[in-house]
Amino acid sequence: MGKNHFMERESIGKLMLKFSVPCIMSLLVSSLYNIVDQIFIGQGIGYLGNGATNVVFPVTIIALAMALMVGDGCAANLSICQGCKDQDRARKSVGNAIVLLVAAGVVFTVLLFLFKDQFLKAFGATENNFAYAREYFVYIMIGIPFFMFSNGMNSIIRADGSPQFAMISTLIGAVINVILDPIMIFVFHWGMMGAALATITGQIVSAILAVYYLCHMKSIKMETECFRVDPIISKKVLSLGISSFLTQISIVAIMAAMNNMLVIYGAQSRFGSDIPLTVVGIVMKVFQIVIAFSVGIAAGSQPVIGFNYGAGLNHRVKKIFKLMMAAEACVGVFSMIIFECFPIEIIKLFGNESALYNEFAVLAFRTYLCTIVLCCIQKSVSIFLQALGKPILSMGLSLLRDFILSVPLVLFLPKLLGIKGTLYSAPAADMISFIAVIAVTRYLFGHLKKDEKEERETAFNRGEETINLVSE
Repeated sequence: MGKNHFMERESIGKLMLKFSVPCIMSLLVSSLYNIVDQIFIGQGIGYLGNGATNVVFPVTIIALAMALMVGDGCAANLSICQGCKDQDRARKSVGNAIVLLVAAGVVFTVLLFLFKDQFLKAFGATENNFAYAREYFVYIMIGIPFFMFSNGMNSIIRADGSPQFAMISTLIGAVINVILDPIMIFVFHWGMMGAALATITGQIVSAILAVYYLCHMKSIKMETECFRVDPIISKKVLSLGISSFLTQISIVAIMAAMNNMLVIYGAQSRFGSDIPLTVVGIVMKVFQIVIAFSVGIAAGSQPVIGFNYGAGLNHRVKKIFKLMMAAEACVGVFSMIIFECFPIEIIKLFGNESALYNEFAVLAFRTYLCTIVLCCIQKSVSIFLQALGKPILSMGLSLLRDFILSVPLVLFLPKLLGIKGTLYSAPAADMISFIAVIAVTRYLFGHLKKDEKEERETAFNRGEETINLVSE
């Protein structure tokens, strides 16, 4: 456990770079799995193929949500246990997390197999792209257990003090995907099946590397008894990870509502159903790249936050928060400038389409992502609360923006503004939820300041007692 004591001594800036950069790279590479598929499918099959991947995308997000609920929850608990020097609880947290990841992966894959057509229809498959979506879906679901295990383990690996290994294992899987995609689509002419097989091959390799790391953990030694399910520890892990779950699952709710509204109101516009469905799917996947940076900064810092909070070093916790917010603001502003100034250049990466297609794409990028800086800050604050072991606040903040506001706005605004209403739902949710972010931040700093004052008083009283003992 002593191996992680550098977290309370090394400078905050160095620690954040050490942990956040590999985390950003890991999440970025995960996001690129789907982006790479879309680029090659767009070039080789066309926008209907891309529309099909957008229909299947929510299924992978559901899998990721469950993986992160277990992985991030375990990582937060592991870091706090390390700060408190409770090695036994730390070890059992990891063992319980592994069992939960494997069980969830198997059960979810069985459900996907049994209800595949229902899933596709629920997420907005159209008559034109249904065959493509079904073909892609049948093969993608084979890789779901491996996808969930590798993503859940990545969070645990970072908390164990090996962010570089987490990054490399994900990167290797992504490189395999990038190499196999053009071979399977353009050389073997396997179409949607080829794109899916390239993806799951990379996921299987990443999962194998995660198993290897599990046998060589740095701060704890795993034993057979660690894998015995403990309801109390499992509940703690899941409660700490619920914010990560809701952040991801809310994306599914938004996409389900969004896809159906795009099909309905797109059919009533000059763009038709398939153009808005395809374009917004691409916009949301590009959005995930920015979120990879945003969440990577916060989730990467999570072990440092949890360790210092567990060790009672609140002055360092506050410094981390301030530095995180500055970094999130930079990411958000830079992204907003790119989306406002170069939308057509981004959309052309996914294939050359009609002028009508490009017109809607430019509108979608400039409207849907115009307040992305507020979204970056909101997600970062939510993860920060998770790292402090405050799942209720973290969950509430995630739910507010990503579900309570976004889903009703997606359903309501198109009634007033037509197809454009779907695009205004995100900026409206960002602006309203940012008010809550300000309120939570004020509360958080008041809480940390109070704890810091109590720490100083305790230290002072201990000093007085020591002086009295010496004089006696």
